[in-house]
Amino acid sequence: MFPQHPGPIGIFDSGYGGLTILEKIRALMPGYDYLYLGDNARAPYGPRSFEVVYRFTRQAVERLFRSGCQLVILACNTASAKALRTIQQKDLPAWDASRRVLGVIRPTVEEIDRISRTKHVGLVGTEGTISSGSYTLEIKKMYPHITVTGEACPMWTPLVENNEATSPGADYFVKQHIRRLLAKDDRIDTLILGCTHYPLLLPKIKENLPSGITVISQGEYVAKSLENYLFRHPEIERKITRNGTCRFWTTESAEKFSGSATVFLHYPVQGERISID
Repeated sequence: MFPQHPGPIGIFDSGYGGLTILEKIRALMPGYDYLYLGDNARAPYGPRSFEVVYRFTRQAVERLFRSGCQLVILACNTASAKALRTIQQKDLPAWDASRRVLGVIRPTVEEIDRISRTKHVGLVGTEGTISSGSYTLEIKKMYPHITVTGEACPMWTPLVENNEATSPGADYFVKQHIRRLLAKDDRIDTLILGCTHYPLLLPKIKENLPSGITVISQGEYVAKSLENYLFRHPEIERKITRNGTCRFWTTESAEKFSGSATVFLHYPVQGERISID
């Protein structure tokens, strides 16, 4: 069904946020080839149902597999929360059990206990990520003694995607949600950015946080986890090509994607429009 020869590492996101994950992965492992796919035409995924997010994510993963990827990273918290487990348990055995699909939630969760002193952790994310309870479930599974408090921030992603991350509007919405979160639990000493767009709001987030709260941005943890995964699974690592290249696909306008992706990555990006549905 899919090509069996080695191929690039696939990186999937509903939009642009996954570029912050890609950036950290490439910085740590520049020698591999990468294929980034953003489903920008159907973003955002956050407010969508489990069924729709699963269907869209499944289509994207299948497209990346058909393009030669043996390993796909869901660089999207909503897709990781609502679709990853079903794809791993249901689709991979039917498609090709030797391929892998990994998410961004577990690599982040694994670091929580080491970082938090009070064992009270805050989580900001999309409506879909917060309502799914995926972070809470993963954290409770690994660290039952940790208290997790979530806050959905529906305006943060649109602010970033519309290049408003440094605007007065961003100040208002960041301050509003930080206040709401800390009002729920004033013992929080660690904040998880549970959306890959949020690193672009990091200066505003830090401005509005009390001193002593550690902010966890996912990119570096996902990158280190992937590096470790490939070290532990040489049978997967051998299936990845090594030419140091990166291609960018979008389901939206290539011109629009290229402009916005350049803002995220700080270097010129040339996107290519494709269809996955």
